[in-house]
Amino acid sequence: MPPTPQPDELNVADLTAVLEDFTRMFIRLPAVQRLSFTTLSVLHTLAGRGPKRLTELAAGEQVTQPAITQMVTKLERDGLVERLPDPSDRRAVLVRLTEAGAAIVHARRADRMAHLADLTGALTPAERAAIAAALPALARMSELHEHPRR
Repeated sequence: MPPTPQPDELNVADLTAVLEDFTRMFIRLPAVQRLSFTTLSVLHTLAGRGPKRLTELAAGEQVTQPAITQMVTKLERDGLVERLPDPSDRRAVLVRLTEAGAAIVHARRADRMAHLADLTGALTPAERAAIAAALPALARMSELHEHPRR
């Protein structure tokens, strides 16, 4: 049995459970543009990280190359992404978000923000302050995941 953490220590099991519950709630908040989770993840990835190769998208979304190719083909047909030649390798293509795809991402973010404003409005000032104080550490954890130290 692991030792009981001291008050100033982080209990990773508690963090995991809370983040899982929060993530499940958060991804279901928007009521606009109900698309599959993977489809929305691709759109959000392209919005936040710019054009990507199909291989990068497949790895990031944890799907097969044929699955991401099929998804990108559908998104392209729907006008949400476009394929462009990769300037660094003429044999490869980059997938880029279109204005219509970006509009979906922005609408979903605005809807989430409205829902979160309601939810945070129901918290005490101390609870809101605790969340605000945790934001830099959560952002740093995301950064460490994206750019691990070597």
